[in-house]
Amino acid sequence: MSGLLLQFGTSRFLQAHADLFLHEARMAGQDVPAVVIVQTSGSAARAGRLAAFSNPEGFPVRIRGLEDGQPVEREVQVKSVTRGLSTAADWPEIVSLFAEEADYILSNTGDSGYSVAPEEAGQGLDSSAPLPSFPGKLAQLLLARYRAGGRALTILPCELINRNGPVLKAIVTDLARGAGADAAFLAWLDTKVIFANTLVDRIVSEPLEPAGAVAEPYALWAIEEAPGLVPPCTHPSIVLAPDIEPYERLKLHILNLGHTVLADIWQREGRPAGETVRAILSDPAIAARLDALYRDEVVPGFAARGLGREAQAYVETTLSRFRNPFLDHRLSEIAGNHAVKIERRIAAFLAWAGTPAPTLQNIVSR
Repeated sequence: MSGLLLQFGTSRFLQAHADLFLHEARMAGQDVPAVVIVQTSGSAARAGRLAAFSNPEGFPVRIRGLEDGQPVEREVQVKSVTRGLSTAADWPEIVSLFAEEADYILSNTGDSGYSVAPEEAGQGLDSSAPLPSFPGKLAQLLLARYRAGGRALTILPCELINRNGPVLKAIVTDLARGAGADAAFLAWLDTKVIFANTLVDRIVSEPLEPAGAVAEPYALWAIEEAPGLVPPCTHPSIVLAPDIEPYERLKLHILNLGHTVLADIWQREGRPAGETVRAILSDPAIAARLDALYRDEVVPGFAARGLGREAQAYVETTLSRFRNPFLDHRLSEIAGNHAVKIERRIAAFLAWAGTPAPTLQNIVSR
């Protein structure tokens, strides 16, 4: 396979997830694409991280936690990433790589990563300068690839958005139509570009400087099967499934929902500034509230959808992960983009489940 994977987003999450999987697959003898990481935000604070991606020695990922009840701690020097580029400084090179060399696109651009500024609608997709949003940049780059010969392409979005692939495809297509793209490009976009539907799951608690991360042992990358879709590698943590909605619902409405509920308690009840998930759950009263929420509101909602047993098992796994004695997952970080997370993790659960959930409804209604 070899080739190139362009990764949009410098997040520590992908360093300890897809980048690590690709490294381990290569170490196991697989022919996997090299990774070039693209910074889309232009943040000067991450300049050191970006430079570190070009270090041939790679970056460390530290896995810490419990596996089968036994403590695990290991460090892997990840060497799947060859360099880092920035859309602010390296746009012409990014256009060239995307148009002519990339076989896969990977993205993790945050909770608001698919937001498009109103002024982008109707703008042309000329690639001389990048548009502000990630979907805008992606539309520009896809048009450049089409004009360069239009080889097929697989896009693997990893944002925590329900049906992320179809959602991203719709946004990019709307931008292209608004920019007056011709029918041939729109047909190519629809038939030659795979916008995969994926779900990622791993708690990555803290960064290492200048690059690298600390993560739990548990990891999942669920990818929905689609005609022509071939993952960039095989790995024990990568699952191909005909329908990934059950994985999405379990992760979004149990693990992520639990995180957001705890962050809401932390914000509203004046908890300590540096408190972690593990620390807040060491308070018996808080632990009892979360247990009751899962038991009385969350699991019944899943049961109404035929996923009661799966939800109960995932709740037990999630609580064990929350109490990982080796990770310091700070609630101040989880509380970022809190309103967006309430909408996607809690309000979306209420709409999907349709069962009584007064505590969750109260959080949404505030």
